[in-house]
Amino acid sequence: MNQLKANDKKALFASIFASGLDDLNVMFLSFTLGSIMAHLGLSGVEGGWISTITNLGMLAGGLVFGVLADRYNKFTVFKSTILVFSVATGMIFFTESLGYLYLMRFIAGIGVGGEYGVAISIMGGIVPSNKMGRVSSLNGIMGQLGSIGAALLAGLIAPIFGWKGLFLFGLLPVLLVAWMHFAVDEKNVTDRGAKITSDKKEKASIKELFANKKRTHQTLALMLMTTVQIAGYFGLMNWLPTMMQRSLGIEASDNLWMISTILGMCVGMLVFGNILDYFGPRLAYGIFLICSMLSVYAFTYVNSMTTLLLGGAMMGFFVNGMFSGYGAICTKLYPHHIRTIANNTILNVGRAVGGFSSVVIGFTLDNAGVSQVMLFIASLYIMSFIAMISIPALRKEAYTTSDIVEVH
Repeated sequence: MNQLKANDKKALFASIFASGLDDLNVMFLSFTLGSIMAHLGLSGVEGGWISTITNLGMLAGGLVFGVLADRYNKFTVFKSTILVFSVATGMIFFTESLGYLYLMRFIAGIGVGGEYGVAISIMGGIVPSNKMGRVSSLNGIMGQLGSIGAALLAGLIAPIFGWKGLFLFGLLPVLLVAWMHFAVDEKNVTDRGAKITSDKKEKASIKELFANKKRTHQTLALMLMTTVQIAGYFGLMNWLPTMMQRSLGIEASDNLWMISTILGMCVGMLVFGNILDYFGPRLAYGIFLICSMLSVYAFTYVNSMTTLLLGGAMMGFFVNGMFSGYGAICTKLYPHHIRTIANNTILNVGRAVGGFSSVVIGFTLDNAGVSQVMLFIASLYIMSFIAMISIPALRKEAYTTSDIVEVH
């Protein structure tokens, strides 16, 4: 990292830090949903749709901004994504109707969904590929810190200024955009792999993710893996305390549960990033997917608050520790001119499909029980493992020899 130019270091800092700010904005809803429902007189279904609409916005933003970033200046598009989710979040302060809230959350989702892949692509252009695992893990950790920041701000601001006042703090990322505008020369941010030999650069498009049989298989397998990633994470985070309370009568403190799980996630991301860089993705994902399956199954033996918190940290370590790796491998496995499209499309399809896991788990819990829920979640990681080993480019010898960048 010390060899990077000053301008690149600033761009790298901004791309990592922005991920914490988008998680900060997204998580405001988690800590205000009860107040919002009471204020607007919403039913549970109407309240649930707020998150669903946000996820749909993320999918739309990922697709649109992914294409824009690969066709135009990535850093310019990056700043635009931050402005979109920041301003839309701040505008929630003026909410007086459910329709308006849905619209603002959809627009905020567009910005958040676009930001991730663009930021990862900026990192991939600056950082050598053999260090992307570690750098993308910092990106993931910053997102977890953003979640903690949202919890702290909710505790400090909402009691004084109400839930609407909290959303005004969604404007904070505008300050980062202002700093980037003056501190970073966006035209001179290093973008490794951008040089091509032809006179005319092809227009990047989503259909290139399915350009041939081999790439189609790779894209669909990675979409399955990200779907499992999101399904496991949100399914467990949304339902686990409820399941433990129902089956064992354990009252899980939300704050203790969150702290324990997030600490496990952060450590897991750091460890995973290093394994990915040194030993390749098959070993890294192989270890974490198998251990995710085992840790989920082992959770059925939790019998006290202490084992609940320890088990939560262990599951956070494995289940979400591998999240940051997707940005690194998508950056490596796809040609430079569709790098952002690949990152945004693959992750946001996973978000959109995997987000329905909460519904499936809720249905299974009502009709079958905790053991069947855990069996369902554990089976997801087996599916992801099979998908992972089916991708030839993830073999260590293929992955670590050189950058997989197609030159035209």
